[in-house]
Amino acid sequence: MPKYSYKAINAKGRPVRGVVTAANESELFNRLQETGMNLLDCKEMNEKVGKLAALTAAKVKTRDLIQMFVHLEQLQKAGVPLLDALSDVRDTAESTRLRDIMGDVYSEVSSGSSLSNALAKHPMIFQPIFISLLNAGEETGNLTSSFAQVIRHLKWTDAMSAKIKKATRYPKILIVVVIGVVGLMMGYVVPEVVGFLKNIGQELPGITLALISTSEFVVNYWAHVLGSIVAVMAIMRIGRAVSEGFRYRTDYVALHLPVMGPVIRKISLSMFCQTFAVLFSSGLEILKCLDAAKKTSTNLVITEALENVRTQVQEGSPISQALNNSGEFPSLVVRMIKIGEESGNLTGVLEQVAEFYDKDVNEAVDGMIAMIEPMLTVILGGIIMWIAAAVFGPVYDSFGKMGV
Repeated sequence: MPKYSYKAINAKGRPVRGVVTAANESELFNRLQETGMNLLDCKEMNEKVGKLAALTAAKVKTRDLIQMFVHLEQLQKAGVPLLDALSDVRDTAESTRLRDIMGDVYSEVSSGSSLSNALAKHPMIFQPIFISLLNAGEETGNLTSSFAQVIRHLKWTDAMSAKIKKATRYPKILIVVVIGVVGLMMGYVVPEVVGFLKNIGQELPGITLALISTSEFVVNYWAHVLGSIVAVMAIMRIGRAVSEGFRYRTDYVALHLPVMGPVIRKISLSMFCQTFAVLFSSGLEILKCLDAAKKTSTNLVITEALENVRTQVQEGSPISQALNNSGEFPSLVVRMIKIGEESGNLTGVLEQVAEFYDKDVNEAVDGMIAMIEPMLTVILGGIIMWIAAAVFGPVYDSFGKMGV
């Protein structure tokens, strides 16, 4: 069906814009009327414009998705038919984009499509794990449980995103502060006293000459330094986008960084274990669980290790043995999963493994922040001490000679 961009007035008299899939303008008009909006203008979009609009449209927040699936779960528990539940979600969604998407989903389901297939047509909003969970619920006839699993995963994803932001935001702020202070000192403070130091009339020590040279370099070449940093970042992004080998090498280096490396590894493995546990407990077969779970890793080294795990399991190896052979999982986790295989309680053990990694990630993030803060403070303090010694050393020496 074609997509239409529209302008409308909502029930409060405010202008609203959006994109909706509809069979024709009459259906678009009726659908907007159902949501309390009056159509002012609409235009059919071609395929390229539609894709561009989807890329540039406002993102749907994770918490909007949580609210949507909670709504669907509660309505399913109450025995409300799925179409009526989708209609209610479509009409009450706060996000304009989510409201438009759920209008498309409602149309697809009312035309005979399954909910998982309808959501799969919006891959930028609904991740493959959602589709897998809902598909499992449709096959077993227990969508309520699938909605609960999706909600659980979304809440975990939201918490994990907060942890990742916490792990990266604080060091970035401290680094910017250190660079700003050093730049200010070298670019403005030191040049003010350089003339005085040169006019003292005595031989300057090496520490002072080094400071003067550094200050002159910063003043004369700051644009070159900034441009070089931007160029390196651009090369890194382009290289990772066009070359899988380059991306693998940079991911390998990232995993072996002194402070960030262990945190990156634990976050990747935590996301894998959580996704695998959710999918396996929903009744999905193990190879499909592994296929979906390995896609959660953003580090190519970890992804390839998980691909090897999947291959070994397909060839008949136990999961515990495959994970142990990968070399990425701690022996404690491998032993726990082995116990789960032997006892027949793999679902419960996987949930414990996911909980173990959650705690491990929290401790790793807190430990990294606790380590970075004093480290950057020491670096900043050392630079300030260097500047102070280089500036005041010759001044005190000149005062001492004057007294003589």
